[in-house]
Amino acid sequence: MFGGLLNTSAVAQTVSKKITGMEPEHGLWANVVTSVLVIFASKWGMPVSTTHVSCGALFGIGIANGRAQSRVIRAILLAWLFTLPMAALFSAGVYLLVRQL
Repeated sequence: MFGGLLNTSAVAQTVSKKITGMEPEHGLWANVVTSVLVIFASKWGMPVSTTHVSCGALFGIGIANGRAQSRVIRAILLAWLFTLPMAALFSAGVYLLVRQL
């Protein structure tokens, strides 16, 4: 939550300009795909991140149009890979600390 609040501008710049070069219609299709996937996931009760789905759509556009920025995509994927375990470790540490009080 705090990362999102502190880095909103950086996230917006990365998603809108750094993942891939694209034409306006590519952006339209990325948003259509994101919308459809999030709606269907919601209907089935699956928790999905709109940001993750949108980035995935942009990854696909970048791969399809040959303009994917692999360094940026790799950095995003690594951040996603480490987010869940780090959140689990941090919350376990906070829980154990609070329990001691």
